Amino acid sequence: MDESRLVAAAVEARGKAYAPYSGFAVGAALLSKGGRVFTGCNVENASYGLTVCAERVALFKAVSEGVREFEAIAVACGDAPCSPCGACRQALYEFAPELKVVLADGQGRRGETMPLSQLLPNAFGPSHLEG
Repeated sequence: MDESRLVAAAVEARGKAYAPYSGFAVGAALLSKGGRVFTGCNVENASYGLTVCAERVALFKAVSEGVREFEAIAVACGDAPCSPCGACRQALYEFAPELKVVLADGQGRRGETMPLSQLLPNAFGPSHLEG
């Protein structure tokens, strides 16, 4: 799948966001190594700590379907491209330290593309738990 189609899927997912408190809708499209795309949008909650980001929604959908290897994620938000928050970076790193991250604005205009390891240098991962 090319980056344009992945970004388009993220933009479409953004349209389903539930963001009544922040007004900041985000969509994500996560590409598995097998070619499947899992989308997610942010889901806010009146109890703010229960809010879930689009990237983690997409990741959790994939993992709940037994998929654990990923190639790329596109994130679409706002008037300018924005990158995943720290919690999402850490969650994605668990499964794909070299994941390609494609940033786009809410209209699908692409910004930077970079490996997740660049967004989360010196990351903590499963290997740190080995005795």
